[in-house]
Amino acid sequence: MKLHWIKTNWIIKKLFANYTWDLPNNEKKIYLSFDDGPIPEITEWVLEELKKSKAKATFFCIGDNIEKHPEIFKKVIAEGHSIGNHTFNHLNGWKTTSEIYIENFKKCEEVISRFPAQKIRSKIFRPPYGKIKTAQSKQIRKLDYKIIMWDVLSADFDQNLSKEECLENVLYNIQSGSIIVFHDSLKAFKNLEYVLPRTLAYLEKNNFICDIIE
Repeated sequence: MKLHWIKTNWIIKKLFANYTWDLPNNEKKIYLSFDDGPIPEITEWVLEELKKSKAKATFFCIGDNIEKHPEIFKKVIAEGHSIGNHTFNHLNGWKTTSEIYIENFKKCEEVISRFPAQKIRSKIFRPPYGKIKTAQSKQIRKLDYKIIMWDVLSADFDQNLSKEECLENVLYNIQSGSIIVFHDSLKAFKNLEYVLPRTLAYLEKNNFICDIIE
């Protein structure tokens, strides 16, 4: 089976050392992350799957979706998962001026800050598509945010990737410290519905701990 998406290359990690690509440890901890929510039914389904395995995860949320679905967002927080900023409108940093990008980032930050449980929170950000200009990155890091990328990209959003290939991409590349990207979105759900339960079962069987990113 051909692997369409592979583990992030060490050269990329070295070139962009200001970003967090993985969190190496000796405790078999890995870090599940979900981008683009909260989305009705999809995010709630993800929460139920995580609960079954007593797994924690990090949700990089779009501000506009938080405003549209605040009750689901509250549920993510209430169940002990961590929250990250994913811009207000899912902007591509390479195609957006820094002024507009930072304004959009701050708009998402403001939405997140409205929720009392988020007063004490991790300041983490993931750029949509993984695309961000150096100037944008510098401004966000000056605000004490960590920019969280990934070690393993599931590619669950790829409509040309079968669910079996998507699963193999994840399981083939997992190791202690991996940050794994999924998407709690309508586009990704066809693959996610198949891959997430099987990933969680594999992690549990192999004594991995699913922890939050802070």
